[in-house]
Order: sequence, then structure tokens, then C-alpha cells
Amino acid sequence: LDVCIRMADHMINQFGPGKRHWVPGHEEIELALVKLYQTTQEQKYLDFAYWLLEERGHGHGTMGGEGKWDPVYYQDIVPVRQLTDISGHAVRCMYLYCGMADVAALKQDTGYIAAMDRLWDDVVLRNMYITGGIGSSRDNEGFTEDYDLPNRDAYCETCASVGMVLWNQRMNQFTGDSKYIDVLERSMYNGALAGISLTGDRFFYVNPLESKGDHHRQEWYGCACCPSQLSRFLPSIGSYIYATSYNALWVNLYIGNTTQATIDGTEITIQQETDYPWNGSVKLTVSSQKAIQKEIRLRIPGWCQNYTLSVNGELLDAPQEKGYAVINDWQSGDVITLDMDMPVEVVAADPLVKENLGKRAIQRGPLVYCMEEVDNPSHFDQTELNSNSVFQTSFNSNLLNGVEIIQANNGQQSTTFIPYYAWDNRKPGKMKVWVDYKEE
Repeated sequence: LDVCIRMADHMINQFGPGKRHWVPGHEEIELALVKLYQTTQEQKYLDFAYWLLEERGHGHGTMGGEGKWDPVYYQDIVPVRQLTDISGHAVRCMYLYCGMADVAALKQDTGYIAAMDRLWDDVVLRNMYITGGIGSSRDNEGFTEDYDLPNRDAYCETCASVGMVLWNQRMNQFTGDSKYIDVLERSMYNGALAGISLTGDRFFYVNPLESKGDHHRQEWYGCACCPSQLSRFLPSIGSYIYATSYNALWVNLYIGNTTQATIDGTEITIQQETDYPWNGSVKLTVSSQKAIQKEIRLRIPGWCQNYTLSVNGELLDAPQEKGYAVINDWQSGDVITLDMDMPVEVVAADPLVKENLGKRAIQRGPLVYCMEEVDNPSHFDQTELNSNSVFQTSFNSNLLNGVEIIQANNGQQSTTFIPYYAWDNRKPGKMKVWVDYKEE
């Protein structure tokens, strides 16, 4: 901490109002300064983070004589509160938006929040892959134009998917809207988790949605951001499961765990039992030292069309608010059971995504599926789904550390699909997420 303080104070002495201008080329310091403020309660660190954000879009960016500064690549084209579209380097964008969110929350800056609402729509509705990955271009490790989402040439850097988790958690904390956790979950289970092998020792920097059999995880990279990013992200997943507010305990992710939290000075224990994402059954037991007048809000994922909710075995018709089922009346030791139907979904892309015209993807629950040549050697290139295709699911404990597989039956043809995160862990071969489709 002492080192952090000395470094931050040194930067504040060099840069700021009446001193030198500065536009950091890779936006991460803003998040660090907010954390330093929260730790020390020194207002100058929050103010410096805000000043750095406000420096953008005014022509102050420079490479310091080492090259030409590209304001689009570095998100320096307009002031941040005027941003409407994501552009440039994908990972840099994610850290910028996280910094804006942190500062906006502490300074209650509605201009920043309005900008992030516009940016979220642009990212999720026009520039995000079905895997929750972002960044379509290898040239700038980022974005080109809306709906440009190639499959084989997709960049989808692992770090960018982790960035989507970080940003969407912040957006959820602002709003209490479950749509942000839907995107967080999609990016986590698909875009980010694919970045590491099942043995934990090989990594993807780039996560395409189609491969000719020549794209493989590596032990290391000269630019080693993705392996180190995953090494800090995976142990942090527990921090995304729950949230608390003045009036509620929020259950955002369904992951088996036991945890303790203190609410209004009272310690509560939360035990969650589930095999999610393989099935949609969740059992939750909440115990407290004394009665607590708080709501429990259970997220109903956007993919879930039908569910039942019960308390101690009795069905409950709980109201929904912003994608959460709200339980107002509960006692310590109550057993809350949420059962979500988890059918196979056949997903079409936005018709403006030219790459996927006449194709469909397979999804079940939060998991996106793909087909690999190793499972479908005789007909990989001839596989076609249609409106009469029949899907069967089964759990194979001996395959890929245990996965739910999907079998698509189409007349005489049977095709095996596995979760996208688990591809390239066996014999090298072709892979694709989007499959040819024909209406019958």
C-alpha cells in the first residue's frame, strides 16, 4: 500500500489541472485509483481518476515521440461523456467503461451513466458474439463496423471477455437489472472460460467461432495478458454470485457454494446446492442469527422461459422485477427451490450479420455449443440442421471432465455438439459454432 501511495502521489505531482496533460494508452489506472480511494478515503485519488477520464477527447493524447497516436484506437476521439459507439481496442474499451462506472457511482455522475447506457446497447446489440466475446478484428484487436462478426477470423480476446464480466457487474450494481448478469454469465461461461484448457496449462489469446483445425491453445505468449488475466479472474468468480443492497440479498449466479455475509450487523449463512449449468435445479438455504426484514431476489436468466419457485416445498408465485423473482417473506432455515426448464435452443443471428445468414447456433441454458470434427468425422462439412431436427441431451462423465452433450438427429444424420468452452482439448480438428440451416 505504501508503494501504491507513493506512486499515485508522484503521478498527481506530475499531472493534473495546471500541470501536464496525460491520456493513458491503456485504461487501467482509473480502476486502481478508485480502489486506492476506497482503501484510504483520500479524495485526491478519486478526483485524479475523474481528471484522467475527462482528459480524453481533447487532443491531449501522445505517444511521446515513439509513434503516431491513434485517437480511435485509444478511445480519445471525443470526451467520454459524449461516447455513443464502441471503437478501437476491445480490452481498452472494457477498462475505460469500468473506470467510468466506478467514478460515476462515487460521484453520481449521470452524464457518465447515460453514456454507458448508449455504449452497452451498441456493444451487446450490434457488436457482441453469441459467446459473449467482443472484438472482431485482428488488425486493431477490436472493432470495425456494426454487425461485422466473422466466425473464423473472430478475435474475441480472452481479456475482453473478462472485461465484459467486470463491466456488466458494475452496470448491474447501478441498476439492479438482471440483463447485465445475463451478459456477464454468457461472457464468463463461453468467452472467458474457453481461454484456458481443461488441464489449466494452455491458453487461448484469440477465441474464434470456427476453426479449420489450425487454432490451438499455447503454453504462453510474448504478450502474456490472457494467461495472467485468467489466473486472477477464475479465483474471483465467487464474488459475482451474490450482491447486497439496503433492502435485499441478490442471487445473481447459480454455483454450488456456502458463504457468510453480514447484513445490518447480522451474520447470515447462504448455502446453494446445484448442478448448474448442466441442469436448472437450484436449492438455496438462508440462515440468520436473528430475523431480518430483507427481500431475497433470485435472478431468472433471460434464456429461461419457464420455471417454478417454492419455499419449503410449497409453490410460490413471486413477483418479478427487472428479471428477479422477489421473495418478501422468509424465515431463517427456509429451503428455497428454483427449478428452471433448460431446453435446447436453436438460435438465429441478427439478419444484419451477413456471416450467419442461413445458419443457426445451439445453446442450452447459459452454454453455447459447437461441433468438433473429432466427434463428427464423416459428415462435419456436410452437417445441416433443419426445423425438424430432434435434439437429445445426456451427461457424459467421461468426456471433457464431464459435460452435457447434445445430439442433433436429422433424418439419417446424427451430430454431436459439446460446450464451446471445452473445444480443442482433444485430437486437433475442425470446429464451428454456426451450422447450416434449412427450413423444412
